[in-house]
Amino acid sequence: MKILHLEDNPSDSILIERTLQRHGIDADLLCARSGDEFRHALASDAFDVVLVDNGVPGFSGKAALQYAKINNTDIPVIFCSGAARDEDVTTRLREGASDYVLKDHLWQLVAALRRLQSGSAHDPTVARLRRHAEAMSHLIGVVQELSLARDLDSIMRSVRLAARELTGADGATFVLREGDCCFYAEENAISPLWKGQRFALQDCVSGWTMMHGRSAVIEDIYADPRVPIAAYRPTFVKSLAMVPIRTSNPIGAIGNYWAHQHACTPEELMLLEALANTTAVAMENVRVYGELESRVLTRTHELAAANQELEAFSYAVSHDLRAPLRGISAQLDMLVEAGGAAALPATNQHADAARGHVRQMSSLIDDLLRLSRISRLDLRIERFDLSQLVHETVARLRLQQPERQVAVEIECGLQIEGDRGLLGVVVENLLSNAWKYSGRASQAHIEFGSRPGADGRRVFFVRDNGVGFDSHYAGKLFQPFQRLHREDEFPGSGVGLATVKRIIDRHHGTAWAESTLGQGATFSFTLGGT
Repeated sequence: MKILHLEDNPSDSILIERTLQRHGIDADLLCARSGDEFRHALASDAFDVVLVDNGVPGFSGKAALQYAKINNTDIPVIFCSGAARDEDVTTRLREGASDYVLKDHLWQLVAALRRLQSGSAHDPTVARLRRHAEAMSHLIGVVQELSLARDLDSIMRSVRLAARELTGADGATFVLREGDCCFYAEENAISPLWKGQRFALQDCVSGWTMMHGRSAVIEDIYADPRVPIAAYRPTFVKSLAMVPIRTSNPIGAIGNYWAHQHACTPEELMLLEALANTTAVAMENVRVYGELESRVLTRTHELAAANQELEAFSYAVSHDLRAPLRGISAQLDMLVEAGGAAALPATNQHADAARGHVRQMSSLIDDLLRLSRISRLDLRIERFDLSQLVHETVARLRLQQPERQVAVEIECGLQIEGDRGLLGVVVENLLSNAWKYSGRASQAHIEFGSRPGADGRRVFFVRDNGVGFDSHYAGKLFQPFQRLHREDEFPGSGVGLATVKRIIDRHHGTAWAESTLGQGATFSFTLGGT
């Protein structure tokens, strides 16, 4: 495969070439570092693929795409960029690009080139996962709608439609918990169900789901003792799936119904559970938004800060749900490469991986919910030994990785006042990060101590000799989902330091970070009055 690569960064060019070699792609790369070199190469030789950065000085990626297509309308042009907004990707694809991949995820480039080499394969498992990916795309649109919802009616309207469309069900209901009753608040079905009715928790499947905090899948309603047959007999329902809205202390449930006997698939159930978890986020946002509106005249500052948090929260939910979708697409590509039904074990393996991405989405939403609650928990202030809390945390870290030899230095006798539980979360996050990012040091060393601050308050710090980071980006660290290292290097959700800042803010303190790339990092914080 002969590839023309427009790239003015030699390191990126070498990295891409080595990645392709490592994955067994036989490619001859010619690197053009300017517009003139690019045009000359296209005029002088024939290429199978054109690989384009966002652009080089004086020559944009768009111009490169247009020039390549003028010379050969059929030549595939793949954009390979360090970063991209969704609108940029959409625009380039609309203009004729074959694909758009990120330099931090070069497996996407490998998959794109293999698709060009092998073409499409036909596999029923692939087709099923493609349908699932389409449903995931629809789910993302619903999430964006829910992120903007400011009242319960808007949420229910979106969810009652989405719950049915995501799985092709014949009916869907939105059930709210009202004390010991289930209130069937909304529905969308081929014929009436129970909208506006109330049932005791113990008398319906939605009640069972809420009481047990887990989903119910019933293929034959007449063969399951949880189903009140008298209530279902007048309806069209033959099979159902019911999922709780929030697994911890559920506040409602979403039901799907089929007019024929139907075994709800794991993919369908995961979609419903992802929708339910997203609904829980939206309902929590509505509740918080309502509380803030009622206090706007007396607590303007807190309202503004919380509104910013809610907007960032909603954006993050919408944005990061795309990552599992991209993962599903990648697995589909690998299934296509595997050659269809002849490679059944590989197909099953990749299908399992695709399901894992959906589970990752649900887990991420749970993390976001926990993060949103930090700002609203009541503080329980007490005096306690911070040094002892640090010792307990380090002991847990050693237990989790007994094979690691890490020298830990802890200042003794640090007595502070604050919420012991929340500050334990701060200590856990900071020490876990130091433990993780010092993993490559030949002799890992972590220090927890304190020093006098310029304003008279005590400054507490966690210092390590790990990989560090570029101090220019230190301000981003405490924002949700801002990461300075690749996921494949150091896994994590990007929520930990945002949680730290929120807890320190609640204690009227300040948190900050200092580092030099390759020379470790120091995370510091103060507490109000300490």
